Amino acid sequence: MRQRFRLQLPSGTLELGRKTLIMGILNVTPDSFYDGGAYLRPDEAVKHGLQLEDQGADLVDVGGESTRPDRPGSVSAADEIRRVVPVIEQLARRLTVPISVDTYKSEVARRAVAAGASLVNDISGLRFDSHMAACAAAAGAAMVLMHSRGTPRRLHGLPALKRPLQSVLAGLRHSMEKALRAGIPRSRIVLDPGLGFGKGVEDNLVVLRRLEVLRRFQLPILVGPSRKSFIGNLLNLPVEQRLLGSLASTAVAVIQGAHIIRVHDVGETRQVVRMCDAIMGFSR
Repeated sequence: MRQRFRLQLPSGTLELGRKTLIMGILNVTPDSFYDGGAYLRPDEAVKHGLQLEDQGADLVDVGGESTRPDRPGSVSAADEIRRVVPVIEQLARRLTVPISVDTYKSEVARRAVAAGASLVNDISGLRFDSHMAACAAAAGAAMVLMHSRGTPRRLHGLPALKRPLQSVLAGLRHSMEKALRAGIPRSRIVLDPGLGFGKGVEDNLVVLRRLEVLRRFQLPILVGPSRKSFIGNLLNLPVEQRLLGSLASTAVAVIQGAHIIRVHDVGETRQVVRMCDAIMGFSR
């Protein structure tokens, strides 16, 4: 049986474990690997955020910087704030589900939480910005701590890991301990093994296959397989044809105990997680 948690948010709690939750991706960027530019205008972004909730998203994750493998460079905090804060402000007034901000910059996180975000989704696991942990602690926001390798400019194309599971466990433990030292309680921490970030194809498969080892941390688990390059490399498919591979990866993650699945395709994923939850007895 999957572990259950109550994730503490600034405005209340979010029950995790009774059913698998879906985090819908809202990229407010010109260059994200799948839907870059589609929701760059605030009105289009807000419209899509509302659509994600209508499709069944339990959370909406707003990001203002692409982390795709071939991106040209990082985005300034000022530009990121300009992209995400107006969208979060409008969505906070209209959504009934919590909002997450996908950023590794503390100033962006601070402004986003003030605008209405309840979670900070940090792909660096507190590695890139020394002020992020203290910022999240002071704001009362929950945190998703993701395992990744490399620098902001080089997150992909790194050598394969010799011991992927051990590397993920060690990295997540370091991030978790850093968060706890900064005053973020366990009740506000979610862990993400970071599929696709500094991992080879086989590394990602091993992490998915053995996801249950993350249970040792006694914390909720988020997995983001959506249309990732390891799916494309394995199946020899472009990003627009990776839905079925994403759904297969989602099913494995749910069966292995993931609490939250982060995806672009909310409606299709909702059917998969409901079926998996029913088979596993999670939602009965």
